Amino acid sequence: MDRAAFADAMNVDAPEVLDRLEAYLAHLEKWQRAINLVGSKTLNDPWRRHILDSAQLFEYLPDLRPLKIADLGSGAGLPGLVLAIMTGADVHMLESDQRKATFIREAARLTETNVTVHARRIEDVPALNADVVTARALAPMDRLLPWVYRHLKNGGKSLLLKGADAEEELTLTAKRWTMKISRKRSLSDASGTVLILDDLAPVTDV
Repeated sequence: MDRAAFADAMNVDAPEVLDRLEAYLAHLEKWQRAINLVGSKTLNDPWRRHILDSAQLFEYLPDLRPLKIADLGSGAGLPGLVLAIMTGADVHMLESDQRKATFIREAARLTETNVTVHARRIEDVPALNADVVTARALAPMDRLLPWVYRHLKNGGKSLLLKGADAEEELTLTAKRWTMKISRKRSLSDASGTVLILDDLAPVTDV
């Protein structure tokens, strides 16, 4: 997939958005030589593996202005930075690895994207009360959901990019969490799933 194919797939007709995404990818490939930000093989098809994979969450975002997003374990800035470029939302990116956090700040500066980077452990960041919490290939659901719940406002939704084990992971959380679950097939990975979670709450002992 190239820039034009991505634009067609996501119906993006703003050249300045595509330019900023392209600048991000160039910056990612440059930094990848020094630190391991993404799987090296994924850079053979970065528009699909990283930009489309992140951008597919756009259609599931609530129509709120302003919109606050908390992106957990942002790594190379995915999906948070892509969503920030596409929406202009108030995006908070949580990444405890200092080198990756530095990369995100530099990528945001280069692409002229306003994001807030929290270079701390997810559980150490004060609750962000976000409208949407996102995460991409961060942790199994039993570890992930407490972090999501911490930073999600009451009535908010979470958008989680998961792999082939999504259903098994969800089964393991059933005794500890209640939620409404919608599943969407990933546009970028035939084995991937976008999980849309609403009304997330811990199960309380009676």
